Amino acid sequence: MLRLSSWLLVLVSCVGQAMAAPSSLAPPAGGGSLTDVPSAPAASTDIVDLDTLVVSGDQPGPGLWRVVSGGHTLWIVGTLEPLPRRLRWMSAEVEGLVARSQEVVLPPAYVLDAGVGRLRGLTMVPAMLRARRNPDGRTLAERVPQDEYARWLPLKARYLGRDRGVERWRPIFAAHALYEAAIEQSGLDDARVVEPVLRRAARRHQVPVTETVVRMDIEDPRGVLREFSQSDLDDGSCFSLTLDRIEQDLENMRARANAWALGDVGYLRRTGFESQYRACVQAITSHTLGQRLGLDALNERALQAWLQAAEAALARNASTVSALPVSLLWGGTGLLARLRERGYEIVEPDDAATAPRPSPDARDAEPEASADGGASGTRQTAPR
Repeated sequence: MLRLSSWLLVLVSCVGQAMAAPSSLAPPAGGGSLTDVPSAPAASTDIVDLDTLVVSGDQPGPGLWRVVSGGHTLWIVGTLEPLPRRLRWMSAEVEGLVARSQEVVLPPAYVLDAGVGRLRGLTMVPAMLRARRNPDGRTLAERVPQDEYARWLPLKARYLGRDRGVERWRPIFAAHALYEAAIEQSGLDDARVVEPVLRRAARRHQVPVTETVVRMDIEDPRGVLREFSQSDLDDGSCFSLTLDRIEQDLENMRARANAWALGDVGYLRRTGFESQYRACVQAITSHTLGQRLGLDALNERALQAWLQAAEAALARNASTVSALPVSLLWGGTGLLARLRERGYEIVEPDDAATAPRPSPDARDAEPEASADGGASGTRQTAPR
C-alpha cells in the first residue's frame, strides 16, 4: 500500500513517530547511567566535541526505565534521533530482557494511508512532486522574509550545493531537505536503532508484539493532493526554527547522540532543545485541510494507544519491554508523568542499577494481579 506521507505529509507524520512536550521541559528528578553497564562521565565536556567527532563502534546505548505495578514490570528503552551513523548498539542486555518477557509494546506512531495499490500509486507521483512546490510558481526567496533567506543561502551552499530545484519548494520541504543533508554530513543518521532489535528479538524468542499505530485512511488522495498544492501554508516558523537548529544546535545534536550512545541519561536531561518538528507539524495540522482530515488529533490518539497497550500489558504480564523517544518520557505531559498519575511506580535508570532484575524464568511465571487493574485491552493496528 502506498502511504500518502511521501511528499504531502512527510513532516506531519515525523516519520511515523508520535510527539510529546518539548524535551526542554524539566524531567522528574533522577536519571543516570544504564542498568548493569559502567556509567558514562557526567560532565558535559566528556561528551561534547567541537571538532565534529562522533562516537562509533560498540556502545552501551540508552538507559532503562521501569514502570512497576505490584509484581509486574514494564521496561522502557529510551531512544533518540539522530544517532551516530557508525554506531553499533550493544543490545544483548535488551535482547535477553525480551527473551524473558511475555510481550513487546512498540512505540506510538501513526500512518496516513492513501489506500491505493503500487501501480496506481506510481501515477500519483507527479502530483506529489507538484504538491511540494510553492503555489503560483513562487520561489523560496518570494515566500520567506529577506533576512531568513539570507540565512538560508550559505547553509544551502554548504549542505545542498547548487541544487536549484529546492528554490521552488515550499519552506517546510526546503527546510526538511536542508536538515537531512546537514545531519548526514555531520556523521549522524535518523535511522531507528532500537525498534528493529526489539522486533528481531521478539520474533526469535516467539514473544508477542503489540503495535500502537493509529491508521488514518485518506479517502480521496488525488483530491487532497490537489487542494494541498493550491493552498498556502503558514510554515514560516518551521523554516526559521530549522535554520536555528542547524546554525545553533548541530553540535548539541552530536553531543546528545554521543550521550545516548554512552548511556549518559543525565546529560540528555540537562541539554534540552527546541525541536523544529513541532512548528513544522503544526503548519499542516492547523491548516483547514489538516483540520478537516483530523490530522490535529492524530498525535494524541497515538499516545493514548500506547498508554492503553502499556497498561494492559502491565496488568497481564510479569515482564514487558517497550521503547519510547526520550522526548516522550520527560516533562509534565510526558508519558512517564501520565503513568505516575495513574498510580504506577516509576524507577529511573539511576535507581534501576540496584533494582531487582526479572528472573530468568519470568516469561513462564504466572502474572500476579495488577495493583489497579490496568486498561481493558490493547489497540492492534496494521504494521507500519
